[in-house]
This record gives sequence, structure tokens and C-alpha cells, in this order.
Amino acid sequence: MQAVILAAGESSRFWPLNQRHKSLLKIMGRPLIWYTIESLEKAGVKDIIIVQGPQKDVEEEFRCYAAGSRRGFKIRYVVQSEPKGMGSAILQAENLIKGPFFVLDPYHFEAEEILTEMIDKSQKTKSNLILLGRETNKPWNYGLLKLDKDKAIDLIEKPERGKEPSNIRIVGVYFLPKDFFGYYKRVKECMYALEDALKLYMEEKDTRVLIIEKETPSLKYPWHLFKTNNLLMDKYLEAQISKTAKIAKNVVIEGDVYIGENVRIFENAVIKGPCYIGDSCVIGNNSLIREYTNLENKVLIGASAEVTRCIFQEDVHTHSGYFGDSIFGKGCRLGAGTITANVRIDRGEILAKSKIKNQISKINTGLDSLGIIMGENSKTGINCSLMPGVLIGSNCNIGPNSVVFENIEDNTTFYTEFKGIKKGNV
Repeated sequence: MQAVILAAGESSRFWPLNQRHKSLLKIMGRPLIWYTIESLEKAGVKDIIIVQGPQKDVEEEFRCYAAGSRRGFKIRYVVQSEPKGMGSAILQAENLIKGPFFVLDPYHFEAEEILTEMIDKSQKTKSNLILLGRETNKPWNYGLLKLDKDKAIDLIEKPERGKEPSNIRIVGVYFLPKDFFGYYKRVKECMYALEDALKLYMEEKDTRVLIIEKETPSLKYPWHLFKTNNLLMDKYLEAQISKTAKIAKNVVIEGDVYIGENVRIFENAVIKGPCYIGDSCVIGNNSLIREYTNLENKVLIGASAEVTRCIFQEDVHTHSGYFGDSIFGKGCRLGAGTITANVRIDRGEILAKSKIKNQISKINTGLDSLGIIMGENSKTGINCSLMPGVLIGSNCNIGPNSVVFENIEDNTTFYTEFKGIKKGNV
């Protein structure tokens, strides 16, 4: 059995965490794509093809995790040189496909359950092409299936309100026969060529749909990483304290907490799980770490800081401050007194301004608690205040005492100019 993992997109909606493909962001010490590969292995898929972008970042990052010869399966890589859609990405793997194969995104961590059911569906119905479907209450936002019981008749992409053929949207996991490539080559090349090829196949051959009730992970926008983090911690986190960790005697550790190699935790710190603390992290005196916080390797949390429901990538350093419901990219530095506000004064839903193909759009996050999301290698001076739902790019410098209400683009120096301050002797 073979599977094609699609990891070549630009991840444009995932700004400011899109310096590399979003599947390379780490939770509990592993890139997200690792969990999908492990799930595929459990489903009996031992021949995996990863479609990556021209920078080959997935291959480079994942090299140390694959170890295919020892794990009993092989991983191969192909390149999609231009972002021309899912169909074009799948086509890059054609020469490596031997028979029926799965196609999925790199963040389907529950693949072992779904793929087994799709195979059973294929065997029972004698259909060679199986789609995955799920009910939605916003059908106009998705590709919808027109059905005759469990048989797919048509696929309509984002129909007008009131003209929906059903409330079953197509989910990004496909079980395809090898001859599907022939159907794909018969349609016009475009961003929706995959959907056109599926419609053509439905017209000529039996196509069935497996409808699931369980919600599948989504990583369309960067704040979706919080739900993914919680899902993975609930499934994989095991309480463990490394023998090389140095923990002061009066440190309080409650719940499921993983503490890696060479971690140092100083006096009066409190850690309330579930939490993950990676290798070589430092937790300062009187700090509080709690509730689904993920600290990757070499993170430093300064004295008297509070960190709750946050995701820190590698080598992030903070001093004192409050960090809630926030994500920080690799290499960020946060000055003393930095505060991330994570709720609105009226406690309403937090809107975020997402950049999609250089266009700024207000997006409903569905969250009433959301701090900031910061790209790689950005820095704040002392006493900065960062408002809810703000996105800050990579390589930014935010001056001391600044108050940030709006997004900050990559490579920007930002500071709040205070007017009316008199200079001279006090």
C-alpha cells in the first residue's frame, strides 16, 4: 500500500508561521508531518511519497526522523516546482505509483482509523475510488458532494447559498486507483483540476463516499495550531522526567508533564500539565507554566513569568511577563515585562487580520481567547503590550513600551511614539 503526502504548498494563509512548510512546525519535539507518517505506518502503509516544494525543506528537516530502513518502510520525495494545485502535486508522484494509493495532507494524525475504513469501503462496494466526506453547517465554503446514498454523482465547488447539492463536504483524504492519472490528464490544467478529474471519474466509473462523524484536523490558519497541539498532547503525551534534568526541591509539578534532557527548573516554579518541556530548556524562579503549553528545545522562560496554553518553537527566550494563548516562532526574544493580552474587554470573539496572497482579510477565529502569533527571530523591548489576535512577522524589532494593536509585517522595526513628554530636568 502506498500513500502520497502533499507538503508543497506555500502555506500563505499560515503567515507569520510560513517561513517553511507548516507541516514542519514542531509539537512535542517532532514536526507535524512525523505524526502523520507514524499514523500511516500503523495503518500498514509502508511506501510513502512526500510531495515538497522546490526548496526541499521537508526532506531536509525530516531526514533525521525518517530512518526508513530501520522502521520497515521507505520514504521518497518528489518536487512540485510551482504551486499549481493539488492535482499537479499528485501528478509529480505518478512514476512512483504501482497500484491503488492514498492521498492526504500532512496533518491527518488519525490516518490509521480513516484509511482502514476506506479500504473496507472499497472492498465491500468493489469501487476503486473512495472519497471521504463529512457534514458541514457552512456548505458554501467547501467542495460539496451530490450523492445517491453513498455513491458520488457530482462535486460542486463552493456552491451558492440555497443551491447546495447536500451538506456533505469533501475531506482531504482520497483513495485513488492508478488509472486516475489518465482521467487527470484529460482535464484542463488549473487550480481545481483535481476536482474536475474527480467529476470526470464519477461520470464514468463507480465512486463511493465514506462519511465520517469525527472532526478531522484543520491547519488553514495559524491559530488552528492550538487545537492540533491539544489533540496531539491528549493522544501522545506521557508524563516523564529525564534523569539529567535538574529540578529545585520546592518546584511543584502537577498532572502529565514531560521534561526532557538537561532541563533546569529553578526554585518556586510551578508546572501544571498537560505540558511538554523539551531538551535544554530553562524555567526561572517563581514561574508558572500551565495547560497545554508546548516548549520546544532550548526555550528559556524567565523568572516570575506566566505561560499558559502557548506554543514556543525552539530557542525562544522570555524574561518576566504574561504569555497566554500565543505562538512564538523559532529564535524569538521577548523583553522583560512583555504582556500578551489574550481576551477582549467585552469578552467577545477575537478577529484576526490574515494576509492571503498579499490581501488583508478579517477572519473570524472562533476563539474568545487568543494572544499573539509571532514569526521567527522577532524581538520585543521591555514593557511591550501586544493586543489580542495580532500577527507579528519574522525578523521584527518592537521598541520598548510599545503597544501593538495591528499586524506587523516581516522585517519591520516598530515602536510607539509617545507625544507630549517634556524633556529636561525633573
